[in-house]
Amino acid sequence: MTRLSKKVALVTGGSRGIGAAIVRRLAAEGADVAFTYVSSDEKAKALEEELKKTGVRALAIKADSADANAITNAVNKAATELGGLNILINNAGVMAGADTTDAYDRQYAVNVKGVVAAVNAAVKHLGDGGRIISIGSVLGQRVGFPGITEYSATKFAVAGYTRGWAWDFGSKGITVNNVQPGPIDTDMNPDNGSDFANQMKAGLPLQRYGKAEEVASAVAFLASPEASFITGTTINVDGGASA
Repeated sequence: MTRLSKKVALVTGGSRGIGAAIVRRLAAEGADVAFTYVSSDEKAKALEEELKKTGVRALAIKADSADANAITNAVNKAATELGGLNILINNAGVMAGADTTDAYDRQYAVNVKGVVAAVNAAVKHLGDGGRIISIGSVLGQRVGFPGITEYSATKFAVAGYTRGWAWDFGSKGITVNNVQPGPIDTDMNPDNGSDFANQMKAGLPLQRYGKAEEVASAVAFLASPEASFITGTTINVDGGASA
């Protein structure tokens, strides 16, 4: 698959989980890929070297999406060192365990302000055919249970920004879309046989957790030329949770 050859992509929060699956898929599609990470230098460098062995250019950039200046600098560094930018994937996100002021501040800083900062920096590099894809959450469409109000609010915001940015950047030929995963088997939300995991599966028409690679497939499609007339929309990769 080379439908993204000669394209440069940046994935925020790309060293593990859904982010790493997206990084690998875009590279498999032929794109040169930069990605940000916050911790685990060793894991990030290992992924960078893994990608380079496939023949694409790769760049791991340490940057916390809660720091708007850091994420702006990361976007500019990716564009400078890889010779431009065609695709931005806003994947970095956090989910706190309780609705407290501290939890809200961190979630809002990463899940909303970090996305805004990345987009504002990226549009200075993106041209006609550019792609902006954010990883939201099905909880940004339907909350469903108590204790996650603040997190859900940040993902509702991402969905709203997506629709607004589609209008703002459409005249530049840039598409803006939102992918909303449901329960995905990752370190953040493992399919580990717990009561919580079993309850999640029981509430899905497909009766299983999704895989990070299934989210990455939706992202790869939206990043491709085949999705050139899709903008301002949301694709749910949720096993039917929103049905």
